[in-house]
Amino acid sequence: MAFVQRIDNGTYLTVTDDDLTDLYAYPAELHSPWIRVNFVAGIDGAVSQDGVSGGLGTPADKAVFGELRSLADAVLVGSGTVTAENYGGVEVSDAVRAARTARGQSEVPPIVVVTGSASVDPESTVVSGAEVPPIVLTTSHAPEDKVQALRDAGLTVVRADGDLTGDVVVALLQDLGLQRVLCEGGPGLFGSLLAADVVDEVCVTTSPTLSAGTSGRMATSDAAVDRPMTPGHILLDDDGTILVRWVRAREMAR
Repeated sequence: MAFVQRIDNGTYLTVTDDDLTDLYAYPAELHSPWIRVNFVAGIDGAVSQDGVSGGLGTPADKAVFGELRSLADAVLVGSGTVTAENYGGVEVSDAVRAARTARGQSEVPPIVVVTGSASVDPESTVVSGAEVPPIVLTTSHAPEDKVQALRDAGLTVVRADGDLTGDVVVALLQDLGLQRVLCEGGPGLFGSLLAADVVDEVCVTTSPTLSAGTSGRMATSDAAVDRPMTPGHILLDDDGTILVRWVRAREMAR
């Protein structure tokens, strides 16, 4: 794996591990959650192979995936993705723990699961395999027995009065003091965040492969939206992997 960064004048610079940290650093001053979404897709746009995204990963994608998690206050994910991808907790090295502590963050970011019906299995890997218990965002109409089972398993359950729209999710994250947020999908959650216009940036890895099949897209919603983005940076690996950090146009204009 050999990262290079494409510069505006068409030249390329070698990227070190320290450069990765700087390139993906969150803004220094945040007063509300900064929502960063991360997806990997094939050349033909497929976001999964046989229902999971893991087969599309490359060494470069895995390196950036780890970097993004190391910088986040929390990893936000929908319950469907938790099940499909057999999520566990976030794992970090001693060096990452030290860096996070120095930045004033917790040693390990929690997984925050979004589910309107509190559909998280208390015995699933995301619970049993997590060093830090997950946080569940759900609704007031979620079944009481499911909510209680999650709380009995040591999870924090936060209930919204209405539906878990994108702006409601962000408000709950703000109440929890989680501002550097990494959303890992799935498409429905991403779509709801886009519909509410709360997505600040999207990190997209294009894997050098064609998949075809019946895979869906990165974001789905009831109605189309128009959210102009501009590239923050473009990274290339020598195996053909392309990694682009897209930022809201209005953020780049500041």
